[in-house]
Amino acid sequence: MFCQYTAPPPIGISGIASPGHDRPYRFSFYSNALSATIHARSLCELPAEGQSFEDLFSGLPSPTSAANTWWLDIQSPTDEEMKVLSKVFSIHPLTTEDIQMEEAREKIELFRNYYLVCFRSFDQDPYSPTYLEPLNMYIIVFREGILSFHFQPTPHPQNVRRRIKQLKDYIDVTSDWISYALIDDITDAFGPLIQSIEYEVDSIDELVLILKEAEQSDMLRRIGTCRKKVMGLLRLMGNKADVVKGLAKRCNENWRVAPTSDIGLYLSDIQDHLITMTQNLNHYEKILSRSHSNYLAQISIEMTDANNQINDVLSKLTALGTILVPMNLITGLWGMNVHVPGQDTTGGYAWFSAIVAGLAAFALIGGYTTYRFMVRR
Repeated sequence: MFCQYTAPPPIGISGIASPGHDRPYRFSFYSNALSATIHARSLCELPAEGQSFEDLFSGLPSPTSAANTWWLDIQSPTDEEMKVLSKVFSIHPLTTEDIQMEEAREKIELFRNYYLVCFRSFDQDPYSPTYLEPLNMYIIVFREGILSFHFQPTPHPQNVRRRIKQLKDYIDVTSDWISYALIDDITDAFGPLIQSIEYEVDSIDELVLILKEAEQSDMLRRIGTCRKKVMGLLRLMGNKADVVKGLAKRCNENWRVAPTSDIGLYLSDIQDHLITMTQNLNHYEKILSRSHSNYLAQISIEMTDANNQINDVLSKLTALGTILVPMNLITGLWGMNVHVPGQDTTGGYAWFSAIVAGLAAFALIGGYTTYRFMVRR
């Protein structure tokens, strides 16, 4: 039944269908009855030669586990694949629709034979153009196994499988534990980002008021970039704490498909981490908002000082002009064809000395008057 569909041919960079062996692995099957994880490009490639899907999913109980637990991780499922999986695992049409429509709202829903967890992660590749963009993870948890869906490459399934390999001798790997481990790994992915934001916020808060003018050119850009990152993480955090809290509450209810009570302890720990990270991000946003205001206030003070200096220079130039313009007017009149006092006098420079002394006295009186006027202001 799994192979009763035809997957669309993969398209290469040149637009030509790529050969089958060039396609990426989209299916990963883990079972504690198997010694290694099976990776495949299509559902038909999952079972070994001569093995049926029923044999693959049922397996044999592991010596360290009470029962066999399987996990099928699927990247970018097609419509045909979703139809087959929905029919085989009796997945409700609402769940199928949420996955196909890439429902972005984080939630938990209980159905007759499974529960669905929608949890958002983000693109963790810093060199990707979609870095920090939301990545939706859909987890369908049955009693005997788990189906996980995502539409972009993500390291979370591989991290969880590595964790299972390290802890399988100490824990009972159940479907509830795998779903918890996925949620926990998604939550832990926010830790390094929030830590780097904390360092950047502390640096901005310390430098915003002590930087020199030549060093302030990129401060506004740093503040804006950091605030954008904080708001993006707050959007990603969303109502994660409420979803985990709701899932933990289901552990105490008498639902056949609800997680067991011991998983509730793990989920409560995740909830505490989520609440703490959200509070920290809100605190960083307040610090950045204050630093932004302080930076703008610092710029305003510097501009006011510069304007005051310009006004002071202009006032001095105005005072100088007040003294020199009348003198220039007088000398200008004397430069015309008018009779100048003393021009007919021969011998000595009495008239010239008197005129120069008069101009000097006028300059001194005008300068003193201007000085007293400026001091009085």
